[in-house]
Amino acid sequence: MVQFFVIHVIAESAWARPYSWARNNISDLGNAHCALQSEPEPRYVCSPEHSLMNGSFVVLGVLLVAGAALTGGALWRRGRTAAVSRLLLACAGAGFVLAGLAPSDLDENQHALGALLIMAAGNIGLVLTGFGLAEHVAAPMRWGTSLLGVTAITAFGLFLSQHYLGLGMGGMERVAAFPLLLWVLAVGIRGLIRRADRLHQGVPTEHLSHVD
Repeated sequence: MVQFFVIHVIAESAWARPYSWARNNISDLGNAHCALQSEPEPRYVCSPEHSLMNGSFVVLGVLLVAGAALTGGALWRRGRTAAVSRLLLACAGAGFVLAGLAPSDLDENQHALGALLIMAAGNIGLVLTGFGLAEHVAAPMRWGTSLLGVTAITAFGLFLSQHYLGLGMGGMERVAAFPLLLWVLAVGIRGLIRRADRLHQGVPTEHLSHVD
């Protein structure tokens, strides 16, 4: 997850014309050609590090799918809600892979499908995740997860309707896309802290996967 934000900064810093988080889409960083884009807002796009950015999308997506599949009892309750949540988060991961393999200026339809999986399926999954997390997960994290999902879905609707509330096209897109990434980052940090605590308490490393 960290790699995505690092590469985002690297890719945007390579632009000759300054990249704007307010005026530019995230996908602009992955466009393969330099051109004036007219939709949804006019802007000139030229991303020298587009291959690096698209690779980051793919890596992020693969890791998200793997995380949804492998976390199991370390994070989730048993039951249908958790299963559906994990499936939707995996769909979001597939969306990132699709977005990376199909830049918007090469295959707009496939890229749009990827974005829909990320910001529709992924954010619905985030709302449900708040109800599917295991009981040992702190309550603020459970309800905070659902709140992030609701915020992101609302932002996605505003983005589609071109109501940016002063944030700009790129700013509203980020409110729709980043909550999922920030949640995954928070879960990863939580997992590392729990593992470090258990190691400090002398729990054998080979047992950590069972006690998570």
